[in-house]
Amino acid sequence: MKFAVIAAGEGSRLAAEGVHEPKPLVCVGHERLIDRLIRIFMVNNAEEIVVICNDKTAMVARHLVELQRNGLKGCPVPLRFVIKNTSSSMHSFFEICKFLQDGPFVLTTVDTVFREDAFSRFVKTFRQTSVDGLMGVTDYVDDEKPLYVKTDTEMNILSFLDEKEDCRFVSAGVYGLRDTAIYTLHNCIARGEQRMRNFQRALIAEGCQLRAYPLGKVFDIDHAADISKAEQFLNMENDE
Repeated sequence: MKFAVIAAGEGSRLAAEGVHEPKPLVCVGHERLIDRLIRIFMVNNAEEIVVICNDKTAMVARHLVELQRNGLKGCPVPLRFVIKNTSSSMHSFFEICKFLQDGPFVLTTVDTVFREDAFSRFVKTFRQTSVDGLMGVTDYVDDEKPLYVKTDTEMNILSFLDEKEDCRFVSAGVYGLRDTAIYTLHNCIARGEQRMRNFQRALIAEGCQLRAYPLGKVFDIDHAADISKAEQFLNMENDE
């Protein structure tokens, strides 16, 4: 199975708060965000890892080239990457979707920090299920504009909402998708849609069966303070 990372954001909020590294290269627990994801994907038997980054800084591209040539800590990485500026995460997804058309895949955003064991269970469940999409969710809300996920008692997703209403979970930025989802993505682009949440809503509108998978606590690294929060979270995981 393939894995993909959207790493094309500029990290402007981090920069404004004194974090000078591009977001994919920000270290959490002495490990770069992009390296952590790649390492975890490799543990979960990634056939190929597809990454998109922007061209605002050459540092990220150089790092990805180094990973292609030398691997991660000496281990070869089946890495493919695209350098392009995009207007939204959904458009970043669109730019790499041509590399994801031959089977199921897992897509994440680069600033998502989750428990490794929870992610491995998510991947295993997705490999075993027949639903169109297994969407990672969390009941830990620490986002300025969370996407609420409404489910039934079987964890089937009924809708994606901007307001909480009676929702327990929010989207965690981790998506297990069949390659048929790319058809929906193309339709969204053709309609001029913006943002990943609109793509997720389109999946529901087009009759896709989506199921929510609780990942436990998940952090998004949007602000400088999020780095220390995530590090404390990972330290707790390591202590268990």
